[in-house]
Amino acid sequence: MTVSFFTAALSAWRAAHVAVPDVRTDTLPLDAVVKLSIKALPEARTAENLGAEREGSGVVLDDRGLILTIGYLILEAGSILVMTGDGRVFPASVVGYDHATGFGLVRAGLSCRPVEVGNSADVRELATVLVAAHGAAGGASRACVVSQRRFTGWWEYMIEGGIFTAPPRFEHSGAALLDAEGRLVGVGSLWVSDALEVGAAFPGNMFVPIDLLKPLLDDLLATGRRREPPRPWLGVYSEEIEGHVVVTRVLADSPADKAGLFRGDIILGVGGEAIGHQSEFYQRLWASGEAGASVVLHVLHKKAVRQLSVHSADRMEYLLPWRI
Repeated sequence: MTVSFFTAALSAWRAAHVAVPDVRTDTLPLDAVVKLSIKALPEARTAENLGAEREGSGVVLDDRGLILTIGYLILEAGSILVMTGDGRVFPASVVGYDHATGFGLVRAGLSCRPVEVGNSADVRELATVLVAAHGAAGGASRACVVSQRRFTGWWEYMIEGGIFTAPPRFEHSGAALLDAEGRLVGVGSLWVSDALEVGAAFPGNMFVPIDLLKPLLDDLLATGRRREPPRPWLGVYSEEIEGHVVVTRVLADSPADKAGLFRGDIILGVGGEAIGHQSEFYQRLWASGEAGASVVLHVLHKKAVRQLSVHSADRMEYLLPWRI
């Protein structure tokens, strides 16, 4: 179902301003939502985009202090502190990270009632949900699910079933998305301008659906990452513009940088197959093999078409060494 602009706008307003009997904040496990304060390692590669110091939310999953958050908060973390709603502070360590979904796990020596994990597949468009961040980031507020669809990001990232809500929250990183029964159905990732795809701006938030974590959780707890071999990674930021995949940034010392890809280049194809959408670019790239495989890009550079062979990498090996 595609929700109309008017229906989505009205439903988002009602969710935020009209009390909904089915969503009662007094019975939800909001004490399981904690604050994370992260300091990145000195000279961390991610500091330029994500900052050397980061704050966000996390949600406690078990009675032994396992905390789920959005993974970009903990990349190259040198130290992590967890603050509970009653002001207690605990040091935490990274348990696992998965670039394909964007989830991150940390553990701290705290004890509180954990949140119950729900099913994101059960979430329906126009449902009223609760966005729960830590108290200093605005606490909990109601929102409306305006769409559920594939999300494609500019940093070699794509997931299925992204949950888009409105009205938007600006302190969204790691926030818990709770259904009417207080069950966790998503984790806050981004503020977006196109929560509804209607050809006009409709700001909101994108949540990573919790169902993507379930098949990975045992792997992350055991080894810190998923069992499958890592995908090939190039170190390219891109944007889809009028049916073209345009390079907006090439990370320094990344595989793409070493191969001679430049900002402003247009990626026309991968491995001899033409692409016109960012999703096609990622699908072709990830089908090229495991990390370390050579990926052939067909690129328009300064009005000339050229072919580049990029020796891909595991993104985790590009980052500074950090403990999991």
